[in-house]
Amino acid sequence: MTGGKVYPLKAFSLQKVRIPVGAKGTTSGLFAIPGRYREGAAVVVAHGAGNDMENPLIASFADGLAEAGYLSLRFNFLYKDRGKSTPDDEQVLGETWQAAYRFITEEAGLPVNAFIAAGKSLGGRIASRMVSAGLLPADRLVFLGYPLHPPGDGEKLRDAHLYAIRIPLLFFAGTRDPFCDVALLKSVLSRLRSPWKLCTIEGGDHSFHLHGGSSDPSVHDMIVRETLLWLQERQTAIKGQDP
Repeated sequence: MTGGKVYPLKAFSLQKVRIPVGAKGTTSGLFAIPGRYREGAAVVVAHGAGNDMENPLIASFADGLAEAGYLSLRFNFLYKDRGKSTPDDEQVLGETWQAAYRFITEEAGLPVNAFIAAGKSLGGRIASRMVSAGLLPADRLVFLGYPLHPPGDGEKLRDAHLYAIRIPLLFFAGTRDPFCDVALLKSVLSRLRSPWKLCTIEGGDHSFHLHGGSSDPSVHDMIVRETLLWLQERQTAIKGQDP
């Protein structure tokens, strides 16, 4: 593991790390080690297209799970780490996801027998595409605002790959999200073969801001709480067994 100082927090330590992404160099990560590691379960969280791993939603989600005992890693995609605004192509985004998975399972120095992939918008979409193609061996997926379609255009659904996924899925969706009409999302979910759960955030936009406001810590707390409940509902699945 590369990187420097360990910062003591409530129930975990947080370390800045560099994550190797093959020949493409390295990217930044924040690696949270819980004081009491829970059942060998680890979560990796990816950001959305317009933000990074320091985004309040990403930080509260990753750190909240770490505080509950889950090994966690949040990371930057390469373009964001290099100060660019345009996302990398999907192959590079996928390779960065794989690099984050390798880091937490091979370089973290702690046993991982269950892997949870989570992502905001672009980060979740790329994770789900990788899982559907068999390129990211996740046991569960969490979507912090899935970009089901372009803003306001429900005719162009990004759903085809979701039907190939078989692991449990958790979706958080704001009722004012222009990227995800909740009625369309429910229609897609009804056709999935995976076990799924949907948590709607009344009045929330694509980042779960309420009625045009800024980040709401109470919404972030609710997301962490609902995720922990969902993870505990199928404890055998967290251990890598069939749900």
